[in-house]
Amino acid sequence: MAKKVAVIGAGVSGLISLKCCVDEGLEPTCFERTEDIGGLWRFKENVEDGRASIYQSVITNTSKEMSCFSDFPMPENFPNFLHNSKLLEYFRIVAKKFDLLKYIQFQTTVISVKKRPDFASSGQWEIVTTSNGKEQSAVFDAVMVCSGHHILPNIPLQSFPGIEKFKGQYFHSRQYKYPTGFEGKRILVIGIGNSASDIAVELSKRAAQVFVSTRQGSWVMSRISEDGYPWDMVFHTRFSSMLRNILPRTVVKWMMEQQMNQWFNHENYGLEPQNKYLMKEPVLNDDLPSRLLYGAIKVKSRVKELTETSAIFEDGTVEENIDVIVFATGYTFSFPFLEDSLVKVENNMVSLYKYLFPPHLQKPTLACIGLIQPLGSIFPTVELQARWVTRVFKGLCTLPSESIMMADIIKRHEERIDLFGESQSQILQTNYIDYLDELALEIGAKPDILSILLKDPKLAVKLYFGPCNSYQYRLAGPGQWEGARNAIFTQKQRILKPLKTRSLMPSSNISTSFLLKILGLLAVVVGVLFQLQWF
Repeated sequence: MAKKVAVIGAGVSGLISLKCCVDEGLEPTCFERTEDIGGLWRFKENVEDGRASIYQSVITNTSKEMSCFSDFPMPENFPNFLHNSKLLEYFRIVAKKFDLLKYIQFQTTVISVKKRPDFASSGQWEIVTTSNGKEQSAVFDAVMVCSGHHILPNIPLQSFPGIEKFKGQYFHSRQYKYPTGFEGKRILVIGIGNSASDIAVELSKRAAQVFVSTRQGSWVMSRISEDGYPWDMVFHTRFSSMLRNILPRTVVKWMMEQQMNQWFNHENYGLEPQNKYLMKEPVLNDDLPSRLLYGAIKVKSRVKELTETSAIFEDGTVEENIDVIVFATGYTFSFPFLEDSLVKVENNMVSLYKYLFPPHLQKPTLACIGLIQPLGSIFPTVELQARWVTRVFKGLCTLPSESIMMADIIKRHEERIDLFGESQSQILQTNYIDYLDELALEIGAKPDILSILLKDPKLAVKLYFGPCNSYQYRLAGPGQWEGARNAIFTQKQRILKPLKTRSLMPSSNISTSFLLKILGLLAVVVGVLFQLQWF
């Protein structure tokens, strides 16, 4: 008899968890408190309690080839970076393709998730839900918590003396939807993350002046990288990841600084990170530097104090007549339906084994999917999480002892602080390829590059020096997909397809760089011959 699994939430983590449950022969039921799928990526005009909220203009920071599920590439005509509505369209295609909607109970809120009295032997959970005012209770063999961590806004008002006197409008970035209504205003945005930068740029096209206040600064990257390819297709390769792992930290950080300053000098723009050697997630924004160059946005230091109409900054400067303050200060996370002891957050440390399993459970039948912030796309990350978790539920993979799991949690926490710092915003940060490989290793899906090199050298080169996308984890092991190799070799075609909207005359296949190399070689030969005639 198939094990019954409860999936809480029908966002991206919930959808892929449903698919993985079905792939493993489990019997899933998904509880979604709203009327539709999509979670964070489904834009709504109004902010709703208990639900993630985005502004209308949100575009993905990771490209389609690095963000699609491992056995289902996005349509080739989709743009490389997707508006939230386009990404939601992809989720709908996935849900239809794999017939996932039939497992979802919409407008159903989970009230509580509690261990059954015989949990030590059964590992079962009792889940109480409510729908249309009616409560129901059901027993499940396992639980996948997929409710996200962008719901509870963090507004540290105690860190802003004088906020109670401020006469203007202030709100968390979660409340922001459109730039209309802010025409002619002087606006202060607190924070320098992706949301802060997006909102500041968008408002600067309507407002009289926008100020961005940052305590520590940030590296800013463009979505466009070498030769116009998406940044993550160039940045996330196994070769570059290997270099970052084996080279001395000082060398890696120096290389990172040089790379980040290629686009513009961050010091000149007031954005250079206070501790520029931490591997913090950079901001992805194509417009911020130009808006700073126009003077439409000005970067300021930390806010020291607020008055009725002005902001006083740490460096002693004052900006008068502030009309609006936007707190883009991130989120905290909580799971009100879980017992407090299940998911602990103490001293900026999440006590979950590999960001998934509570280590103290007698049976590993509960996991939190997507409670992580990788330096790369979240979508392949949560897919591999769900693939491993469902195999643990089935008993095909086992977890180590509680003491080993706790030791791993503490070690991971120390490494995270060393790499990313102690900021609250970095509490879920992790390296990208290293973590994907770690999960894939657990289920036997990590590609063996050396073995592939002997059998299929062309593929091995693609795997090692090309983009590390999700298809790599379908080449072998459980869930192997026969289309994985072809997807790897045709990804460039899908990248270029949405860009090729204008017919051009065929150009020569010989590149300029190749011609320069030939000319250089000829110059060397001529030089050698010229020298020989003197002997």
